Amino acid sequence: MGRSLSLAAYRALSRRHGAAPAGDLPPRPEGELVWCHATDSVRFSALCDIARRLAGLRPGLHALITYDGSILEAENCIFSGDDILVIGLSSDHPNDARRFLLQWSPDVCLWAGAPILVNHVSAASERKTPMILTDLGSIDLQKGRHSWIPDLTRRSLEFFDTIQTNSEAAARVLRRMGVSAHKISVAARLRMGATPPPCSDEELASVMGDLNGRPVWLAARVRRDEIDQVLTAHRIALRLSHRLLLVIVLDDPADREGLAEQIAECQLRWLNRDGGDRIDDNIQVVLGGGEDDLGLWYRVAPLTFLAGSLVPGIGGTSPLEAAALGSALVSGPHHERFADTYARLEAAGAAVQVNDGASLGIAVAELVAPDRAATMALAGWEVATEGADLADRLVDMVQDALDQRRAAHARS
Repeated sequence: MGRSLSLAAYRALSRRHGAAPAGDLPPRPEGELVWCHATDSVRFSALCDIARRLAGLRPGLHALITYDGSILEAENCIFSGDDILVIGLSSDHPNDARRFLLQWSPDVCLWAGAPILVNHVSAASERKTPMILTDLGSIDLQKGRHSWIPDLTRRSLEFFDTIQTNSEAAARVLRRMGVSAHKISVAARLRMGATPPPCSDEELASVMGDLNGRPVWLAARVRRDEIDQVLTAHRIALRLSHRLLLVIVLDDPADREGLAEQIAECQLRWLNRDGGDRIDDNIQVVLGGGEDDLGLWYRVAPLTFLAGSLVPGIGGTSPLEAAALGSALVSGPHHERFADTYARLEAAGAAVQVNDGASLGIAVAELVAPDRAATMALAGWEVATEGADLADRLVDMVQDALDQRRAAHARS
């Protein structure tokens, strides 16, 4: 009776807001489909990483990632990739929930944080969809918009088969609510993970041999309007470290010709590594290849400047790949897309923020010193890998649920 009363009250309230306009949705892909829901931008990034890992591990699997319409700039935006589809959810109207589950028929639901869209999760539970709730914190438990509805929070949590809180305090609150204790466990916070790009061992050994111990810094994903500032920084840093080598990997390979001209105007000696030339002691700037070369240079350079951050409007570059591969980090002030990650790295002493080319040059000269770079790199590696265990566990849990569902269908 309690369940029917609280849910009936919530459904009556949610009907007052009206259903969302029915729009054209992509067809459901064939095969297994995992539904992931993010309640903030940090969790959204983390779930995207987990979805990509699952798609790589299970051929034919697709992921549907939904998010609260307020956490990304475009509400109700829909876009798709080869294995991942992303859709904003702006309504928890009962009709919208039923239509959503009929359209997508997910094989597993992985929900991160709160608030919980009660009609959606109850509809999924009624369809016997395995349900996992992760990264539930004490603050999330205060987000209930309908606290006047008796017992609704506990009832909505009971739809999940597994509940992971990110603190013991949150777990205690759930147990006091009466949520089934066997469902509750405590895990780390859900964080965006790093999947370091690959690199050929032979190529790495060859480059390290050419460098012969020279100090190196990398400017990664540099945009056209940042090139002047990066070159200014290198000229400043060269005054204090004469053997210093700068490697530039551009965000847009089409800017290579203009970059070569600007380097020449600065009277810096350079080579285009795509030409096959070896790096010698006379070279001051190397034009690295494109995105595919970052795995090599992150491993080579003890210090990386993460571009897309010196000018507003881009939002920065994810620092986790470089941090996971042992590079100390420098960025400009405009890294809004990854603000939480940069804040954690800066608090750990793994990253430094600069404002322009001059301050970048001073920072490079100071941070490229082996002892300083090594200390920062270790701190960065710890931040980059702190959510790895939880991500591994969630990937395993989703795969176990999919295997059990597949076996049950085979028996029926």
